[in-house]
Amino acid sequence: MNARTTLFGTFEPGDGWLFRMPVGWKYALMLGIALPPLFIWEWWATLAALVLAVGALLSSGIGARRALALGWYLWALLAAMALYQAASTLFEAAFVSPGNVLAAVLASRMLTLTTSTPDLMDALSTALRPIRLVGGNPDSVSLVIALMLRSIPYLAGSLQDARDAARARGSERNPVLLLSPAVVGSVAYAQRTGEALHARGLPGDRPDDRPRINAGRASS
Repeated sequence: MNARTTLFGTFEPGDGWLFRMPVGWKYALMLGIALPPLFIWEWWATLAALVLAVGALLSSGIGARRALALGWYLWALLAAMALYQAASTLFEAAFVSPGNVLAAVLASRMLTLTTSTPDLMDALSTALRPIRLVGGNPDSVSLVIALMLRSIPYLAGSLQDARDAARARGSERNPVLLLSPAVVGSVAYAQRTGEALHARGLPGDRPDDRPRINAGRASS
């Protein structure tokens, strides 16, 4: 599994209890695990969230190797966070800070590993319907989230591909050769995404969503 799929994982059908749970309840479970440690900010709350997230994944038939396959870049980030806090003699924060991030990622994987992306977006769009009352568009918000879920792993994968290519040429210590292909690939990816969205018609591109011109002014 490469860096493009490790962060959020890839959905594969299964028969565990998380697979059978309604999507709305999965969202509630994810928030119930990920949010409390952020407000409590105590080591025991972080530990409880990690145990619950890992326990939910393992008890649903998702193996430990797949559940914890988050990619080297995330583990490196968590290690850097822990080392920074430890170097500042904030030893509890050295566990709580990266632990809360890890708990949130694992909680989100309870959704992404057990539910297809269309089902996730449909459920999210339904839950966001009340924002129509203030002029919001739940479908647009769902689209933005779907793009985020797709883009973050892709960009991480671009960095890994550039790193592997530079290493193959013996130039892994040259930041220009390391970052240039990733930047070019990211720009190309953004352009392709924008063209695909435009071809399908963004909300702002539909005639009904454009500002209407006053008939009197148009005729003058």
